[in-house]
Amino acid sequence: MEMIHPLNNEVSPLNSEKLTPETQEEEEDYKENGVLIQSPRLSHNVLEKDSKAPSNVREKGETGHVSNSYSVVQSPIASNGNTDGADGAHPVTSDTNGLQELNKLVPGGRENWRKKGDFLLSVIGYAVDLGNVWRFPYICYQNGGGAFLLPYFMMAVFGGIPLFYMELALGQYHRTGAISIWAKICPIFKGIGYAICIVDLYVSFYYNTVISWALYYLYSSLTSKLPWADCNNAWNTENCTNYFLKDNSTWTKFSTSPAEEFYVLNLILARSRQVLMVQKSNGLHDLGGLNWHLVICLLVIFTVVYFSIWKGVRTSGKVVWVTATLPYVVLFILLVRGATLPGAWRGILFYVRPEWKKLFAIRVWIDAATQIFFSLGPGFGVLLAFASYNKFNNNCYMDALLTSTVNCLTSFLSGFVIFTILGYMAEKRNEEVADVAKDLGPSLLFITYAEGIANLPAPTFFAIIFFVMLITLGLDSTFAGLEGVITAVLDEYSVLLKKRREWFVLGLIVVCFLGSLTTTTFGGAYVVKFFEEYATGAAIIAVVFLEAIAVSWFYGMKRFCRAVQKMLGFSPGLFWQICWVAISPFFLLRLLRSITPEVEGNETPNSGVHLNDV
Repeated sequence: MEMIHPLNNEVSPLNSEKLTPETQEEEEDYKENGVLIQSPRLSHNVLEKDSKAPSNVREKGETGHVSNSYSVVQSPIASNGNTDGADGAHPVTSDTNGLQELNKLVPGGRENWRKKGDFLLSVIGYAVDLGNVWRFPYICYQNGGGAFLLPYFMMAVFGGIPLFYMELALGQYHRTGAISIWAKICPIFKGIGYAICIVDLYVSFYYNTVISWALYYLYSSLTSKLPWADCNNAWNTENCTNYFLKDNSTWTKFSTSPAEEFYVLNLILARSRQVLMVQKSNGLHDLGGLNWHLVICLLVIFTVVYFSIWKGVRTSGKVVWVTATLPYVVLFILLVRGATLPGAWRGILFYVRPEWKKLFAIRVWIDAATQIFFSLGPGFGVLLAFASYNKFNNNCYMDALLTSTVNCLTSFLSGFVIFTILGYMAEKRNEEVADVAKDLGPSLLFITYAEGIANLPAPTFFAIIFFVMLITLGLDSTFAGLEGVITAVLDEYSVLLKKRREWFVLGLIVVCFLGSLTTTTFGGAYVVKFFEEYATGAAIIAVVFLEAIAVSWFYGMKRFCRAVQKMLGFSPGLFWQICWVAISPFFLLRLLRSITPEVEGNETPNSGVHLNDV
């Protein structure tokens, strides 16, 4: 595989380089909205047919690159004042009338972001989701505390961020969604686009249910006394122990907290279920009836989602200014409050104290790779879709670095928010923090953290802002995931659906709502676990592995680097090329093998779905 090596005195960040005129891209034909565009000679071949075309519209090397889009976009000017066109020697001339004439040749115009901040907040909102709050803190302390940051950082640099950057660049250059983009990269891999849409639908079937749980908690918090604050409710059992209010209470291995009995995922300890009601289900084979208050919450969530994305990125781009920024305000409030609680220091030390010996365990590195991959979220078609609405010369390189950094720092910050409360609870229980922090996944938020909030001064206020934060974190990711599907389908079937976006989005929302109803049954928690465990993990890693191979080895690193150079004025450096060609595919292949369970001869694929694993 041929690499593009840096030239003297033309080195940009991370060993990026300019391209020589001899390495300009070969002639390519692009098809947009049913119209065949010969991009290398667009202004010459097409304008010859229009004798009225402006005389000052030159050939592509002079007018700038025509992106694979619904509109004609000028190339950025290189640092030496030259264009990045085929001849590389003529300055870009600005001709409004000429561009307008060229735009008329391509029916319709592609929607763009209202402003750069809309795009950045949308990407940050997508990457920073519920997993940053509940999964990273648990993974971090379980794998060596502060020592875990070393493998986490290395996996981000060599695996997660290169893939993140690659998808942003592909989407911005080709300006199309996850299905039709493969006609421009390697048509035989077009099935990847459809696989991405299917995986996104699976995610929507269970992820929005988790948001509906947070909405139900928010509704339950609208009272002067939180319902999971004591053991005086009809659903409580004899094992319910409220050690916060009674100094002489004893916590045993049979004890359950009020929060655990209000909404519990651990089938071993709990005997009554207020939220999930899983006692009315025997497993996946017997889900029971619908839990109607969760159905209503789910309907509210999907209604909000529809009216946020039905008009396109110009609508959702406004919404994310609230949903993507509010979580940081709440995190800061909760961090300040938690840091002032007795025992908070115990939780923080437990969280960050490094255990260097754990770095010798392969499981730690696998967990780091898994966390960074699913946190940044390449492979879901979202980055391709969002970037496709950017201006052609937008600096997607800096966008990738900025949003990835914000995502990683948010994960680390969330750990302090969680563990200050866990240290406080350990102080009250007179236990070790490790014994309190036994929950993982949603139960860390809906049981452990909810219990801590219930025993703070002004618990209603902190409960409301906490669950509002969870809802906004989830909504951002839902907006993004569905936009990935919408953009992919509308671009692939633009003739049929382009002017019917609102109706298509409505149909998609209805499908997602109906598909989510199984997760609102009495056994819905089993379904959520099933989807999370088997429908997305291995599938999306396989998709991104094939995507990396297709771009690096079939589309070609030379061609991809030339595409980036046309947009940004510099080509990706040797570091990025090596990551894309070798390191990232190996990273994904190793990760896929590590998360695929071995099924024994007497096991069925879903025999391992247990709620106490959540």
